[in-house]
Amino acid sequence: MTIAAYIGAAIAEIAGCFAFWMWLRLDKPAWWAIPGLASLALFAFLLTLVDSAAAGRAFAAYGGVYIAASLVWLWLVERVPPDRWDLIGAGVCLLGSVIILAAPRTLL
Repeated sequence: MTIAAYIGAAIAEIAGCFAFWMWLRLDKPAWWAIPGLASLALFAFLLTLVDSAAAGRAFAAYGGVYIAASLVWLWLVERVPPDRWDLIGAGVCLLGSVIILAAPRTLL
């Protein structure tokens, strides 16, 4: 469930932000903000489905997923292929996400 929630959240967040990008940077009509806001609300809801005792930890681990998903968006939607440094950076971030989510928790 966590992986699906993160993937859905990434798609919703990127799509929502892209709608605002289209409106404010590419001179699309202001109504682009409406689906953008709906998509960002869906993003926030999906993050609540992540199996984590702490919101901050769920959000931190999501960061790596967001970075990787943004590069997929770059490639598929904007038609700009990521370079090797993009891919290495995304790999490092995803590794960090796995460490955050999978590490055994102990009290200090």
